[in-house]
Amino acid sequence: MKLKGKELYSFLFLKPNQTNQMTNQVLFYIIIGILTLQFFIDTFLDYLNAKQYKNMLPIELSDVFDAEEYQKSQDYKKTNYRFGLLTSTFSFVLTISFLIFGGFEWVDTIARSVTNNPIPIALIFFGIIMIGSDLITTPFSYYSTFVIEEKFGFNKSTKKLFFLDKIKGWFMMAILGGAILTLIIWFYEWAGSNFWIYAWTVIAVISLIMNLFYSKLIVPLFNKQSPLADGTLKTKIENYTQKVGFELKNIFVIDGSKRSTKANAYFSGFGKEKRVTLYDTLIHDLNEEEIVAVLAHEVGHYKRKHIIFNLVASIVLMGITLFVLSLFIKTPEISLAIGVSQPSFHAALIGFGILYSPISDITSLIMNYMSRKFEYEADDYAKNTYEATPLIASLKKLSKNSLSNLTPHPAYVFMHYSHPPLIDRIKNLKA
Repeated sequence: MKLKGKELYSFLFLKPNQTNQMTNQVLFYIIIGILTLQFFIDTFLDYLNAKQYKNMLPIELSDVFDAEEYQKSQDYKKTNYRFGLLTSTFSFVLTISFLIFGGFEWVDTIARSVTNNPIPIALIFFGIIMIGSDLITTPFSYYSTFVIEEKFGFNKSTKKLFFLDKIKGWFMMAILGGAILTLIIWFYEWAGSNFWIYAWTVIAVISLIMNLFYSKLIVPLFNKQSPLADGTLKTKIENYTQKVGFELKNIFVIDGSKRSTKANAYFSGFGKEKRVTLYDTLIHDLNEEEIVAVLAHEVGHYKRKHIIFNLVASIVLMGITLFVLSLFIKTPEISLAIGVSQPSFHAALIGFGILYSPISDITSLIMNYMSRKFEYEADDYAKNTYEATPLIASLKKLSKNSLSNLTPHPAYVFMHYSHPPLIDRIKNLKA
């Protein structure tokens, strides 16, 4: 009892720096615990999902694959599962090692050796981490593209295009990400804890601009877009949009085939800037009735206000995150918990990001649930304003051509899927 009393006395009467050190250590172990728990949860979910690969093809989907194609699909998923396990384990070990062995302190020291200005320090700090991380993981993405995707007939990219995309991505990250980070830190230096209001406003404006002009500003950096040529397909699309009272002047085709055989279509913008973009692979894989059905689904998203909801929700969630950040950003222990010797905004941003990630995971679950709900609503819209049969046929073809998982585990769907499984969408369309 004497020893316990002494320990209690020592704890109660610790000097401030000793108390701070203890808090740093507690936060450090919490950070390690969060990262470890997330890794094991994701690994377990992947394992549950991989067990489904042994399942027989549901009778409702028996016309999607023949026996040979289904085996190819299972082989593709098994290959990606094993490779994903390797990459996720590597990433986890690297992150934990970086924390334990003072990686953030090392990067911070390099940044501080260049300048004393907090903004350039932060830009150099994040620049080294982001580019360094991307360089380390590039061999994995290269293998995925030119070995796995190549083996199963998906890859159409060239090595030149692969590395050009990388370089363009770095420049975009440096310009856009650097500008946003610079403004946020400047607001912090100027307004203190109220910085979140100004940062939120700027990010909201940028989000709005990106939603409006994404296809004009970003897409051309990576892909060529051309208006859909006159013909029966364009006529059918125009007839449908007129029927449902949807003004659509911008229908574009994107050269997705230069990277992959996988097909897609998406809706972007709103008001006069709204447009539908069809992948050239989609036009190649589907007949005209099926393409119009896919477009009807995309129109459904617009008509049901899903795009507006997602934009508003993302802005609101960003505002909440920034507000919570403002409450803790000046707490030096959050910076010190990642191993740096000098508290700073950029170090606290890293620590806060990890500590806040469980809340982000919960909001992601909610957003995924809403997204799956919206997909059902868009399917219903297409069924009610066009036809269910061609939409079902298109979904089956797209699943077949991408060798998608037709029997995912329910827990994996709940945690990760933004779209309902194919079998559930078909049941809904047939209801």
